[in-house]
Amino acid sequence: MFAPRTTPWPLVALFTAGYLAPYLLPTTVGRLDSDLPLSATQAGAVGSALLLSSAAAGFVLASRVERIGARTLARLGLALALLGYGGAALSTAVPAVVAGAVVGGFGSGTATTVAATLIAGQRDPHRASTAGLLTVSALAGAVYLTVPHLGPGHGLPLAAIALTALAVWPLTGRLPAAVPATPTARHGKARLPHARSGLLLAAAMVCWSLAQNSLWGVSGRIGLEQAHLGEATVGVVFAVALGAGLTGVLAAGALGARLGRAIPIGGGTVLIAVCIALSASATDLGSFAAGEIAWNTLYPVVLSYLIGLAASLDPRGRWAVLVGSASSLGTAAGPLTGSVLSAQAGFPVMGAVLGAGLLVIALPMTAVALHTGGRPLLPGAIRRRGGHPAALVAAATGTPTGAIPEIGAPEQPVVEIPVETPAIPAQRAYDKAGSEVF
Repeated sequence: MFAPRTTPWPLVALFTAGYLAPYLLPTTVGRLDSDLPLSATQAGAVGSALLLSSAAAGFVLASRVERIGARTLARLGLALALLGYGGAALSTAVPAVVAGAVVGGFGSGTATTVAATLIAGQRDPHRASTAGLLTVSALAGAVYLTVPHLGPGHGLPLAAIALTALAVWPLTGRLPAAVPATPTARHGKARLPHARSGLLLAAAMVCWSLAQNSLWGVSGRIGLEQAHLGEATVGVVFAVALGAGLTGVLAAGALGARLGRAIPIGGGTVLIAVCIALSASATDLGSFAAGEIAWNTLYPVVLSYLIGLAASLDPRGRWAVLVGSASSLGTAAGPLTGSVLSAQAGFPVMGAVLGAGLLVIALPMTAVALHTGGRPLLPGAIRRRGGHPAALVAAATGTPTGAIPEIGAPEQPVVEIPVETPAIPAQRAYDKAGSEVF
């Protein structure tokens, strides 16, 4: 009998601690604007600095987790998050708050890097990452429902992130001290395959993530200033929207490869553009809630297919890392971009600009998806013609997790190697079986 699959809860907790800061970005930026002597643009810049510091941790530490050790690095990240966010929450001096946000952001990025590295080595990485997304969404929703009732002040969302890091710290003792090297890590350097498709996808992902986080970074202000809602009502809308995001994660898993990649990526991006324009032009509760909930439902669906597309470009996962890093850069620039656009032209124009940009970049992303349509959606999946998964073998059998080519459409070219062997003398005739007559 097969051993039951267990969820690696220490990894899920570390994943949650690392991802909570971006999920709480709207309330963090909104409270920095209202509680400190900062303009909306300056508060957005602080949010961008936090996310940029988190992205920098991923760039710096992605290849060093094995050398430093997962447990040590996770504890370092949680300590930086506790000290950075905790210090920013307790201080009212703008320089100290900015410095704390940057230090805390690097801690969040460190925790996320370790969690992602360890999850990738799990027998069932999809199960662990899905559990992490569900947990961080649920926790962020609880914060959005609770914080408005605890009073004003910029420190409450920052304190929630710091306390989460503190709560996760004891679980790091169950993390491995070292990360075992994968079989592919022992191979020599190889040329990146599908260079043009990978570069095009990475460039598109910068713009795609920037558009998403530009809206998310100012969504709180849209609800408060343009839709004229109270902070508690906006918090409820965000909590419901994050719950809808959980539905999107589950729907993406259920849909699988039935529609391929091009339709979910291209069509989903077009629908997201409409949702962003709707949310940015909202003037009441109905339009604001409809835009935010629809957008949060579609966003994780399209993102899951983009992650699968990047992973399919290289079985060793190098394009997945590079495209993910490019996405982090776009995410970091989002709050500042949204703040500047909304301050200069207003929220509706900002939404129209972001939506138009998404319509433009939907074309190259769809083209890459169509060009690589013969590759499996998930590493280790053998697909029949038509794209339906027939078996997932890598996680269950311990085989290497590189992409297995589609049956009937081999990915690697066949190279003939001449072998010099002596010719076998021609046989003139055959008698009974086993007795040759020359």
